[in-house]
Amino acid sequence: MEYKNLGKTGLKVSRLSLGSWLTFGKLIDDSVSKELMHYAYDNGINFFDNAEIYARGNSEIVMGKILKNSSWRRDSYIVSSKVFFGWGGGKKPSQIGLSKKHVFEACHAALKRLQLDYLDLYYCHRPDPETPIEETVWAMHQLVMEGKILYWGTSEWPIKDILKAHKFAKKNSLIGPVVEQPEYNMFARKRVEHEYQKAYSKIGLGTTIWSPLASGALTDKYLKKFPKGTRLGVKGLEWLKDKNLTESRLIKIKALNDLAHSKKLSLAVMAIAWCLQNKDVSTVILGASNMKQLKENLSALDASKSFDKTAMSEIEFILNN
Repeated sequence: MEYKNLGKTGLKVSRLSLGSWLTFGKLIDDSVSKELMHYAYDNGINFFDNAEIYARGNSEIVMGKILKNSSWRRDSYIVSSKVFFGWGGGKKPSQIGLSKKHVFEACHAALKRLQLDYLDLYYCHRPDPETPIEETVWAMHQLVMEGKILYWGTSEWPIKDILKAHKFAKKNSLIGPVVEQPEYNMFARKRVEHEYQKAYSKIGLGTTIWSPLASGALTDKYLKKFPKGTRLGVKGLEWLKDKNLTESRLIKIKALNDLAHSKKLSLAVMAIAWCLQNKDVSTVILGASNMKQLKENLSALDASKSFDKTAMSEIEFILNN
């Protein structure tokens, strides 16, 4: 495994990490979750990503049990959570968003579910237009001062809001956001490659990117008959399927799959290796559902070392985006 500083911080994260969205506490058994986490940890992954809304809190509960029963030292791994959507257990307006009340209560609830004393990373899962950014910055700063979180950041925030939060924090000698968690893959590029450029150079923003396989679209599993048991076939996630499996994308996926095979790689490995080429990506969050997928995805780190300008140009020609 290789490690990289998270933006300008001194925190070193593994280039590949493991996420739990749609898997832990939902699509896979707890025993599989344990097997995946232990294999990831044994192979150098030190960052495990979670959120209050994942599986309505069950994802954090599952991960917390695994961490509690492991023999890992707390200083050897990094855990995150996110606040905004709530955990789905209530419908009162104070149970969602980025108000100081919800930020504090959500943090303490996440710590309880994860059975931890502190979070390494805490993200504002989405921007909240109904809460002043200044209020959220103060809340996050106070959580850091209390030792409940070590670093905080954002997820899917527009650059103007990230810079506004950072400016307010700097002006008032507060701790500002140091990391953003955006979607990034061959089909979702604009935000990471263009919108955030100012933040990389100006504030040293780190990125923990999610969905490197476009929710599984960047594999060969959807090129023939639609398979059963995949996340794009889950009831309630039709929007995810419609977004990632358009006719134009499937044409490109077929061409990318052929290119990957010509290089003796799977499309999934090539897609993850492609993400690793971006110097502004701190870590790529994997979303494996079984051991076969995780082992395959981990091989992307070695595959990325053999990428050259020709390979990138060939991919770029197919994507044309």
